[in-house]
Amino acid sequence: MERLGIRIPGMTQAPFLGEALALGSPLAWAFAVLLFRKTGESVPPVALTLFKNTLATLLFGITLLAVGGGAPPDVGPWDYALLLASGAIGVAVADGLFFMCLNRVGAARQAVINTAYSPPIIILSVVFLGESLTLGQVLGVALILGAVLSVSFDRSALSRERPAHLTTGVILGVGACVTQAVSIVMIKNQLEGWPIIWTTTVRMVGGLGAAVLVLPLLPRASRDLSSLADRRTWRFMVPGVVVGTYVSLLLWMGGFKFADASVASALNQTATLFTFGLAVLILKEPVTRKGLGGLVLGLAGVACVTFLGEPPDDPPAIVVGHQP
Repeated sequence: MERLGIRIPGMTQAPFLGEALALGSPLAWAFAVLLFRKTGESVPPVALTLFKNTLATLLFGITLLAVGGGAPPDVGPWDYALLLASGAIGVAVADGLFFMCLNRVGAARQAVINTAYSPPIIILSVVFLGESLTLGQVLGVALILGAVLSVSFDRSALSRERPAHLTTGVILGVGACVTQAVSIVMIKNQLEGWPIIWTTTVRMVGGLGAAVLVLPLLPRASRDLSSLADRRTWRFMVPGVVVGTYVSLLLWMGGFKFADASVASALNQTATLFTFGLAVLILKEPVTRKGLGGLVLGLAGVACVTFLGEPPDDPPAIVVGHQP
């Protein structure tokens, strides 16, 4: 993968390698969501975000040194500022909101809410990048919004939980999708010629730096990091970061390298289905008819957004998204 900064001899000879990698990425992310859910029972979102960003930055930094290569020759100070800002928004803010949502609504309902990832990307791309919106994509956005609303107004869930608690979780989850979309669209034009591992490493530095800078400004209760000293939490937290932030992203990049982008992106969206199913099977989270209906609506909306858009004239650039 010369463009990614990785060379893996012989891998292009394996049949369906790209499809396998593209499917492995959301599966790895789904397992990581369960691990983050367990970690969230004892580690607050701010502490978890700081730990995740620190470990992930270290892992990608080591990878960058191992594969070699640095910044592209045409990258200037403004590009670095934009990339670091993208990391601050997409890695620090978005992930913090994601963890807060996960703690409030659980992994299964969060999977449905996460289908809201596509609409803000589409809308921002139309407004700021001049991309067009098809009727099929409008339908997909409507279906996804219906899925999110089905979680918000699930009477079975509201009877077991405080309505304000569930509503706050939905708002946080949608906020995570929106901030992640902003972080992607703001650097999309520059990504075409940038090596992905270098780009990801710099973004992680931006996310880590933002988390460190904001920490002293938070209320005392929110910035408590004492839970990180309990090594028992590391059995879920460390594998969650390695599988969800590192392995999943490498598989995601390999999928785009060895498979058609349209196929890889569609397979990546199965993270919603994997997360929902694993949350029910492993975490024994409750399933309601409205929750299942929301899952179906969300996946149908994702399919419309993925397959009913205008076909690009050129192969799409590889973008660094929250999936993982």
